Amino acid sequence: MKIGIDFGITNTDVAITDDQGTKFQTFKSLKINQDLKCVFDSIQDPQNIKKIFVTGGKSSDLPQTFNGLPVSHKNEIDSIALGAKQLYDLKESALIVSTGTGTACVHFDGVNGNHMGGIAVGGGMLCGLGNLLFKNGDALEIDEFAEKGDKSKIDFLIGDVVNQIGNLSPEITAANFGKAVNSESATMENVAASLCNMVGEVIGTISYLNAFLLGVDKVYFIGRTALLKNVRAGISERLQLAGIQGEYAENCEYANALGCIEN
Repeated sequence: MKIGIDFGITNTDVAITDDQGTKFQTFKSLKINQDLKCVFDSIQDPQNIKKIFVTGGKSSDLPQTFNGLPVSHKNEIDSIALGAKQLYDLKESALIVSTGTGTACVHFDGVNGNHMGGIAVGGGMLCGLGNLLFKNGDALEIDEFAEKGDKSKIDFLIGDVVNQIGNLSPEITAANFGKAVNSESATMENVAASLCNMVGEVIGTISYLNAFLLGVDKVYFIGRTALLKNVRAGISERLQLAGIQGEYAENCEYANALGCIEN
């Protein structure tokens, strides 16, 4: 049995592999605080674990051994690339976008991962602004509020400000939160819809720009933030404008934990 642990800012994700396949679990990072014992206590038959692999966050501060087992420290960019390779069966050049607390873009060249840069917009911004705007910093709940809201009550759309810009739909955002000066429209649901959409649009924009740089027409997403329905809608809208396709694999939130395990 092998175990891979990705210490993220918000979540610590675990992948456990054996002859029967792979199992996943997650913990809140503030509770776990890089404590391997907490992870092992949650695993059935931990005595069967033969190898430990860690990545992400400050995992490099962890000891070299735990319970007599060596702890192998893996580079996070390599873990992103190799995890996505397994989840998507990647065999050639591909763009991977990791959507966690922040957002990172990684080029998989068929063998290795290369960091293309990142942005500070992601799940951390969504939760932080959600807490500031309507006292709720839970990403899943913000996404649920957004389902009941209408972002057009908060955002200026192209159709609101001009008759036409090229072939762009009048429903495309022209200015995020541009209508928020009208407090009557600033319900929690509408603000959540605008917030999720804005985070998604920024991620989608950086994704298609990097896709253009690589000359690819697909983006392979990993991480939890892109799994939020209303964030993904914002991502997809931006990708569609550029003719780029987004891919979202099952268990893509565990890509780093899976990728750090040596096969």
